[in-house]
Amino acid sequence: MEDKQNKVIADMAARLHEIAALPEDEARCLPGQFYTCPEFYQFEVETFLKKEWHCVGREDEVASPGDYFTTVLFDEPLLVIRGDDSEIRVLSNVCRHRGMPLAEGRGSARRLVCSYHAWSYARDGRLSNAPRMQDKGINAGNCSLPVFRSELWNGFIYVNLDDAAAPLSSRLQGLEALLDSYGTREMRIVHAQEEIWNTNWKCLVENFMEAYHLSVVHPETLHPYTPTGLSRKSMANDSFTSYCANYPEAAESRGFGAPGLSDEERKRSTLFCLFPTQIASQAATLLVSLSIQPLAVDKIMVRWTMSTYSNELTRDELDQRLALWNEVNREDREKLERMQRALSSRHAPSGHLAPRDYEGTIWDFYRYLSRSIEKPTTTSAEI
Repeated sequence: MEDKQNKVIADMAARLHEIAALPEDEARCLPGQFYTCPEFYQFEVETFLKKEWHCVGREDEVASPGDYFTTVLFDEPLLVIRGDDSEIRVLSNVCRHRGMPLAEGRGSARRLVCSYHAWSYARDGRLSNAPRMQDKGINAGNCSLPVFRSELWNGFIYVNLDDAAAPLSSRLQGLEALLDSYGTREMRIVHAQEEIWNTNWKCLVENFMEAYHLSVVHPETLHPYTPTGLSRKSMANDSFTSYCANYPEAAESRGFGAPGLSDEERKRSTLFCLFPTQIASQAATLLVSLSIQPLAVDKIMVRWTMSTYSNELTRDELDQRLALWNEVNREDREKLERMQRALSSRHAPSGHLAPRDYEGTIWDFYRYLSRSIEKPTTTSAEI
């Protein structure tokens, strides 16, 4: 059975490399099996997803010392907290005594106190007290909370479960340049929520990063100001891809934003994917970021935040934007969950991708996947 599974994975990896090696004007979709095979999903998790950088939130979600929120990444409970030194850390959210979670949700704490046996930890994860354990040799040196590698970039918080991973920020100069004028780091968060979607993680990446569906799936929500026909592919490299959803000349202003923005930047939304699981839309006055946490081959947790520039938008305008994004996400989720049920078909296609301005970002994503998965020595059937 194990040999059979290994062959399936090797054949799929070979097929991925074949598709990623196609010329861009001949690019094709991945067959349905890539979104429905549990063994290949687990292979992705162990091969590269657990070793990559993942966005878990925004810096101003933990604005003051003691502020925290919790999340889970590949079954690893995490606690994101700002310490007394104002540094943001990502700690293990598991008591070192018997494995009880130390916190749930979000809040603020002077100390992290386990609700089971009252072991307590300082805001930097150091053990403060382990009641009645004085004769056991328990101390901060051997029972403090593990700290995961984290980085801050443009106001986002990233974590990596792999202690040996290469740094993130040095890989993002291209994306930094693309967003430079927007004041992304200075934007303040106004909303955060979590949702479970019954789809493969790659489906949402691809959906968010292609303009081909905008006018079809979102005729009332997005088509009036980001119609498919005006979208243009933008910058890409080994770490990210992007496209510009340009607004019609007659569209209402979406706001002024940072003073350094050009007229062109004010008249578009810049959508980017920081591989593998962060997708975001940056506009003059609004930043929406979705962090995808894969849970199973057909299930993801989507944690999304909405941030705004300065105080330009009124509360009513922010409520309208929030309602719009909730509806956009509902429309996308409905389509992706329906498609997920059909992708198990043996006829789920490896169809042609649309021209580069509409689905060229998906081709970039496939090339990222092929770089992340070693090319096997065996080859798959001809495309």
